[in-house]
Amino acid sequence: MLAEYLGREGFSVTAVHDGESAARLAAGGAYQIVVLDVMMPRVDGVEALRRIRQASRVPVIMLTARGDDVDRIIGLELGADDYVAKPCTPRELAARLRAILRRVQPQADGAGPLTVSGLAMWPEKRRVEWQGRPIELTSMEFNLLEVLMRNAGRVVSKKDLSEQALGRPLARFERSVDVHLSSIRQKLGEAAALIRTVRGQGYHLSRE
Repeated sequence: MLAEYLGREGFSVTAVHDGESAARLAAGGAYQIVVLDVMMPRVDGVEALRRIRQASRVPVIMLTARGDDVDRIIGLELGADDYVAKPCTPRELAARLRAILRRVQPQADGAGPLTVSGLAMWPEKRRVEWQGRPIELTSMEFNLLEVLMRNAGRVVSKKDLSEQALGRPLARFERSVDVHLSSIRQKLGEAAALIRTVRGQGYHLSRE
């Protein structure tokens, strides 16, 4: 049903029905975005995502059972870019797909890097470096770091981060921003000290 609907919406869709096939095809570089169900035979969606992230940064949306926080948080920690709780409407899924694709679509080259405290970001190329060392980020991690860098020296609320970087309002008890920021800090290594949690307010990226 989803494949048929997305096809009518202008997407070119390849549907597979087990996690092993999904991981193999998704990591091959031929697709712009992946929708990955947690519940699949042979290899489940969490393991499929783990295999995909070993070889590719292709954006991934996870489909999880409604209210299943464990699968959702594990997926985000492994590098999923977004999640949609089932049952979901095809229209909602199509909107999420378009929102992510807009954010990862490369822009025209030529602009200089955005630089803050040793971090350098090329938004048009989706590239980040720390003191010359490349940092591999998922699309949503990149978006969050970009918002923080553009607001360096100021506290950015989780509400604003969710709306500007994830493309959706912050839901009650929502932890996606926190999980993504935790992953960013791990990948930044010693540069993680630049990002500070301001309790009850949001996150702050230092200019120092």
